[in-house]
Amino acid sequence: MKIEQKPAFQKAYKKLHPNQRADVNQALHEIIDDPLIGVPKKGDLADIRVYKFRMVNQLTLIAYTYEEDILVLTFVAIGSHENFYRDIKR
Repeated sequence: MKIEQKPAFQKAYKKLHPNQRADVNQALHEIIDDPLIGVPKKGDLADIRVYKFRMVNQLTLIAYTYEEDILVLTFVAIGSHENFYRDIKR
């Protein structure tokens, strides 16, 4: 499986503290193990799946796409719920 990262995801990941990165890495491994674990979105974000997890006791979301036919997993964004979906639409 090919794994890609969008620039927005890379930028947000780079700003995290080491203890936050550990939680994110664990969540990423869970997504890689089972790409269908995230909740598929509807409407404008129909191709996006969102996985919710706790990062240092704060609810955090990872948006990603999974193309099963060509086995490509692309991490789109990471962040708290506040304005998360609005920022993904841009």
